[in-house]
Amino acid sequence: MSNEEKNEVKNEEKDLHELEAKYNEQVTIRRRKLSDLQEQGKDPFDVYKVERTHTSQEVKDNYEKLVGTQVIVAGRLMSKRVHGKAGFSDVHDRYGKIQLYIKIDDVGEEKLKEYKTFDIGDFLSITGTPFVTKTGEISLHIVDFQLIAKSLKPLPEKWHGLKDPDLRYRQREVDIIMNPEVKETFMKRIAIIRYIREFLDNKGFLEVETPILAPIAGGAAARPFMTHHNTLDIDMYLRIATELYLKRLIVAGFEKVYDMGKNFRNEGMDVRHNPEFTMIELYEAYADYNDMMEITENMIAYVCEKIHGTTKVNYQGTEIDFTPPWRRITMVDAVKEYSGVDFALINTNEEARKIAKEKHLEFKKEIDDCTKADILNALFEEYAEEHLMEPTFLCDYPVEISPLTKKKRGNSEYTERFEGFVFGREVCNAYSELNDPVVQRERFMQQANERELGDDEAYLIDEEFMSALETGMPPTGGLGIGIDRMVMFLTDSASIRDVILFPTMKPMQ
Repeated sequence: MSNEEKNEVKNEEKDLHELEAKYNEQVTIRRRKLSDLQEQGKDPFDVYKVERTHTSQEVKDNYEKLVGTQVIVAGRLMSKRVHGKAGFSDVHDRYGKIQLYIKIDDVGEEKLKEYKTFDIGDFLSITGTPFVTKTGEISLHIVDFQLIAKSLKPLPEKWHGLKDPDLRYRQREVDIIMNPEVKETFMKRIAIIRYIREFLDNKGFLEVETPILAPIAGGAAARPFMTHHNTLDIDMYLRIATELYLKRLIVAGFEKVYDMGKNFRNEGMDVRHNPEFTMIELYEAYADYNDMMEITENMIAYVCEKIHGTTKVNYQGTEIDFTPPWRRITMVDAVKEYSGVDFALINTNEEARKIAKEKHLEFKKEIDDCTKADILNALFEEYAEEHLMEPTFLCDYPVEISPLTKKKRGNSEYTERFEGFVFGREVCNAYSELNDPVVQRERFMQQANERELGDDEAYLIDEEFMSALETGMPPTGGLGIGIDRMVMFLTDSASIRDVILFPTMKPMQ
């Protein structure tokens, strides 16, 4: 390390120590203020309730009706410019901010002195009368106030905010306080989920709740989280999917059901994956995967229109048009288009393995144990997936990698399954559901063989689901959509952590 680099490191360490010392000094001062208040019998934490009459937005929306009347608002003090005998401040609540004006003639010398001691971040209850400033801003003329909660930690400095991504995710509450665009993202997420429910409810779907803890991790190819139930003395799993329980409700005669909630997969983490994520799965009796395509494109277009007023969004500099109908292409055709390999001409596993070796494809198992299906899927992931930028349904997956799906009508090598892709990323998965219990058991046995070959994500046999299937399930279409990824596209968020309030993080030392 050069002397210049050493000096730079020393300067950075010095700045860090100075910032830490300044921060600790502010914490000490705030704690002293709280102690003084408590000694005076003015403990802000003794306040149990605030009789708030209006929010900040309600004051602005109803200004003309409120002129000359007193209102009570409450929120966090986010700026304060009080010098001499008067000054302005800003208080923020859920709906926005409102400016406050305080004057010694209205509150008296002692109260003004008290107000000046408040820190940025404190919570206040304000009684005041609405008025308009010379600059045209609707504000409140303070008549009275009360400190209702003390902030013992200083917020990040106003102009620099909270920028470090790791700290933002760990201290999401501070991130939301300091960065309005982050709050807006999560307000949109809340609205997106509401509109998804609205769309499905209007189509007659019933929202149900299925178990999060289960004795079998079924319904998807994924590595589960395992725990132990002491009373029953059995190992249990956090669900990786809701599919098998929802199909049992189709057997029960519910006909149209969905469950929106958390799934858990003990796998890698990156900008598209979090171990705990939100999924919606829905199932409709007497429907097939064509119906699921229609529901998918119409639902996402509906939600997009509600959020943005259009079915077009700009995602990371690329315009994406969710207007139905979406493009449809088979996996075989996509691989042919982007890799030049025509799987329609490949008849044996040996021929496929030869291509895999030529293309230097990698697998979790030995290449001589791979089937045509494994290699077709690997070619798609390697060569075609990244090119599916506009909303696209990739259709007709091989039977071997689709154990819960009916075979394609007219071509028994493939299944009636599709995945939706946007910006080169998978956002949904859907089937014409397999409802033949004999064939389903055969598929599960084939998956058991895959586990023996080293695929620890292969499906397990769920005998309770098999019993339900043997009771009889009508022809059914099923669909699963990753809510987090959908929110990413509709809020122009680069990482899944930007749309999950509290993403999974490694604990700080």
